[in-house]
Amino acid sequence: MELKRPKTQTQIAILSFTCFSLFILTVGLDDQVLALLPPPTTKASGGERYVQMRAGAAFKIAVFADLHFGENAWTDWGPVQDVNSVKVMNTVLDNETTIDFVVYLGDVITANNIPIANASLYWDQAISPTKSRNIPWASVFGNHDDAPFEWPMEWFSAPGIPPLICPAANSTYSACSFRGTQRIELMKHDIEHDVLSYSSNGPKDLWPSISNYVLQVSSSDDPKSPVVYLYFLDSGGGFYPEVISNAQAEWFQKKSEEINPNASVPELIFWHIPSQAYRNVAPRFGIHQPCVGLINKESVASQEAELGIMNLLVKRPSVKAVFVGHNHGLDWCCPYKKLWLCYARHTGYGGYGSWPRGARIIEITQQPFSIKSWIRMEDGVVHSRVTLSP
Repeated sequence: MELKRPKTQTQIAILSFTCFSLFILTVGLDDQVLALLPPPTTKASGGERYVQMRAGAAFKIAVFADLHFGENAWTDWGPVQDVNSVKVMNTVLDNETTIDFVVYLGDVITANNIPIANASLYWDQAISPTKSRNIPWASVFGNHDDAPFEWPMEWFSAPGIPPLICPAANSTYSACSFRGTQRIELMKHDIEHDVLSYSSNGPKDLWPSISNYVLQVSSSDDPKSPVVYLYFLDSGGGFYPEVISNAQAEWFQKKSEEINPNASVPELIFWHIPSQAYRNVAPRFGIHQPCVGLINKESVASQEAELGIMNLLVKRPSVKAVFVGHNHGLDWCCPYKKLWLCYARHTGYGGYGSWPRGARIIEITQQPFSIKSWIRMEDGVVHSRVTLSP
């Protein structure tokens, strides 16, 4: 890896070691996945990809939010945070018996801090705990995932402008262009390089908003029989406004009426930046019933505008909950009309805040049907259990 102006030889060594380690990690995991391929993926009757429940078992989802891999890679601090983030995910996956699926709920990387052209190297490191266990996953983008690189102020402390240092022509890394790795490139990498990924580009007519898609959780008895639909929406940021557009809302309405016309199958919604409705239900001075959670340490940082998606969700009795990240100091679930608005828990050591890390767990049972959730902390403690649907 080359930088425009690394301050010391030590920093150069750290960056080189980090990239080399990422390369080794990625190659090694490819071999593991090839040896542990899941059954071939088919599509449900509506054309959506599905994941199937295990016979006699609940379907458990781990939600990893705001990992922020790649921050301050030119310092001693940065690479250590990524190692710590991997430890959190490993701990959660080890302590929660039989996680069936993982959702990466945005800000997987901090692209505006990554001084290499191909940010997917850090994406691979973030995915590694899930991939190494042969657990399928899906991702949705956050506001930091494809933000353009921002030159660190300390690089300008020496006299003059930091020089542009280009690597050899055959180098894997390029410091000659800091345009960033855009959403479509990250998603392309995720889809093409990982057979366990259920992520999707989404409809082209919604681009540059990527990661708008739906997955079906199928009955253990019949892969064509849906138990729950999981919707993923790109709430913007980076190269795109922080908003769920009217076009995305229309897509959701059309798709949900097509595959779930009677609203008889429960639906869960995932996006990164909370809608403005989160402000309306946010607890004041602590967390009190009917809200459930442990930390309420900051104000809701919502999307720039409300353009119709929440109106659609509250009118569909099948929508049980919305899950978001973005605010690292919030982990509550609060009822909003006939559904629940929930935060994940800040999982990564990258990003602001010193609150203990963890992950939200979602458990779906078929007989009798229920959707429950709780927070699993990095120290193994479980708290904030809530029933989202009886």
